[in-house]
Order: sequence, then structure tokens, then C-alpha cells
Amino acid sequence: MHQPGMPPPPHAPLDGGTGGQIQLPAGAAVPAPAPAVAPAHPDVAHIGVAVLLIGPAGAGKTTVARYWAERRPVPTASISLDDVREWVRAGFADPRAGWDDRSEAQYRLARRTCGFAARNYLANGISCILDDAVFPDRPAVGLGGWKRHVGPGLIPVVLLPGLDVVLERNAARTGTRRLSDEEVATIHGRMAGWYGSGLPIIDNSRHDVATTARMLDEAVARSLSSPPAW
Repeated sequence: MHQPGMPPPPHAPLDGGTGGQIQLPAGAAVPAPAPAVAPAHPDVAHIGVAVLLIGPAGAGKTTVARYWAERRPVPTASISLDDVREWVRAGFADPRAGWDDRSEAQYRLARRTCGFAARNYLANGISCILDDAVFPDRPAVGLGGWKRHVGPGLIPVVLLPGLDVVLERNAARTGTRRLSDEEVATIHGRMAGWYGSGLPIIDNSRHDVATTARMLDEAVARSLSSPPAW
């Protein structure tokens, strides 16, 4: 069943995948939003959308995404790539061990799985928000893959607090989610490349989750009215 106001989307192409991996079946991709005729921003709370929340480790992506999804007046799912990656138990490519062919293969598989889930939710009238640490300078884990898996209507928004904030949040983490201070600083520095990209950026250094979620609504509304080129 499609949500009123959200037309049946077209089929999304397959990724091409990594050698030896089973392809996920293609689903319907969210269509690219058309620019609004009126200057007023659309009512984001009552329309079907697919949002990708980008940010470094410790930015608060998953916390904000879940808060935003839980409080929308229309059905909305929150899909965290880190959660899906950790479905692999034996043989998990621990991010603390560095980036190699195995970790990249598991990342690609998790991204395809998230995209498959997002298309299924959208096809059944359920909006979604995904979160991932997408690097602006690394095509292998860039926006292109998300666009292929979810569709051209995917709305990327960057969550980028200050380095001191992400270091503090990282220190409170445990297990595979806690990285070294050096790694966190490196990731945060690379995320600065999103400035000047044209994507909406939210600095939530001094904002609580509720305020950040409201700013996310505003950023999504602006993107629907005037889609950024990416």
C-alpha cells in the first residue's frame, strides 16, 4: 500500500556488487523530488521521504535519526548502517582493525541490505531515515552507492558537531563503536570536506536532540523545495 501523496516509485538498478556475493533483489526506489512551485516549504511531517543522515563517529546520527523517526506523525523507519553491519557475528570486520578488502565488502553488503529495506518500506508507504559515516573524499563509500540503492529522491543531510564534542561522545562508548581519539579526529577532519558541497549541514555542538531534530526537519524541507545537486 502506498501512502497518499507518495507515487509508486520506479525500480532501482542493482549495485553490481562485490565478487562472490549474492545480489539482493531490486525494489522500488524513491523518486527524485520535484521543486516546489510555491515558495513555502512543504510540510515534511506529513509526506513520504527518504533521508540519509551523514556524520562522523560521535556526531549523534543514530540518536537523532531515531528521535526524528519516532516523533513523525506518519509511519517512519530508522535504519542504522552500523547496526546492520553488526548482524555479522563470526568473521565481523571490526572497524578498530582498520579498513581492508574484507571490511569494504561487509560495508557494501550492509549498504545494499539497508537500501533494500528502505525501498521496501517506501513501497509500503513508510518513510525512512538512514545514518552512515559517508566520506566526501572516498567514492567507494560515498553517496553514489546510496543513491543507487535507495533512489535519486534520497535526501542527504550532514550532522557535523565540533571535534571536542565527538571526542567526548566517543569516550562514553564501549565495544566496537568506540574508536581511538586519533581515528575519531581523522574521520572528523575528512568530514569537513562536506562544507562547500551544497548539502545541508547541521552543527549540533550546542543543541540537544529535540532541537537538532527540528533543524533536520527544516533541512529536509529546504531540500524538497530546492533539491541540492549531488
